[in-house]
Amino acid sequence: MKKIKNIVFDLGGVVFEIDKNRAIEHFNEVGFGDAKSYLDAFEQVGIFGQLESGQITAEEFRVELSKLAGKELTHDECKYGWTGYYKCMHQHILDAITDLRKQGYRVSLLSNTNPYMMEWARSKDFDGNGNPVDYYFDKLYLSYECKVMKPAARIFEIMIEGENAKPEETLFIDDSPHNVAAAAALGIHTLQPANGEDWREKLKQILQES
Repeated sequence: MKKIKNIVFDLGGVVFEIDKNRAIEHFNEVGFGDAKSYLDAFEQVGIFGQLESGQITAEEFRVELSKLAGKELTHDECKYGWTGYYKCMHQHILDAITDLRKQGYRVSLLSNTNPYMMEWARSKDFDGNGNPVDYYFDKLYLSYECKVMKPAARIFEIMIEGENAKPEETLFIDDSPHNVAAAAALGIHTLQPANGEDWREKLKQILQES
């Protein structure tokens, strides 16, 4: 009887590799030159954080960003800025997630994200094979839908409740030390790979030991 039954993944940095500087460049290209002050690898601030925590809608974000930029920005330009975070995807990572589900694990996603990123992630463009992110997970817990961002304890509680899971039967994988610490404080098992790291062997070892 395996101890860990639920495996929860962060999206950017774990499922795919991210590049914050590329996102800054994308926002610069569309006319917002101060993205560096707002963007972070793990948790956003200002209107960027308000978007990811569900305090404002995608359209409200577009209007406010246009004011900051001093020019009218389109939905697609905002999307172009946000999706600059995406650097690359490795098929072996997606295959590993698929294999975990085949092995009987409940596999979910817990991500600080926003409608612009998810418009791309939930489309057939996500994996290069015509599958959206939903194809790989049993359920998605998204910060802007949960109305709270990691590392707040509440978003982990929402996930545990939604999965009808026990913390001690759950493993959370995230590249943020703050997010991992928050999960561990609730009794959840954790794995903290570096952004873009191949975490398969480390995960295998944890599951074998559990």
